[in-house]
Amino acid sequence: MDITPVVGAEFQLISGYGDGGFTVSATRHEGSVLILAKQTLAWPVSLAADITVESLQAAIDYQPLPAILLIGCGKSMAALPKGLRQALRQHGIVVEPMDTGAACRTYNVLLTEGRDVAAALIAV
Repeated sequence: MDITPVVGAEFQLISGYGDGGFTVSATRHEGSVLILAKQTLAWPVSLAADITVESLQAAIDYQPLPAILLIGCGKSMAALPKGLRQALRQHGIVVEPMDTGAACRTYNVLLTEGRDVAAALIAV
């Protein structure tokens, strides 16, 4: 039985992660990535401590603006600085940090529900 979620081919669905990268919409991406609904970008962040508003600017500028930004912090969740959370909130984005695996799974669920979601994922 095929249980692959049904989404339009233009949407970025995560089908795998690990070994230092991600498979998104049948394309392998090495390193960390910023996944928007219809676009996956290289994301030059390797530690949660390196996440800044500037590193997330593509998500802030994206239309439709993601209502939720999942942050995959690597092998384990990390707290994000209050200033970062507040800055994103001022743009109308709620940020949810979690480990990268959980962020991948949650992103897929929210995307298939039709939610405006993005994910910034540190490679594991």
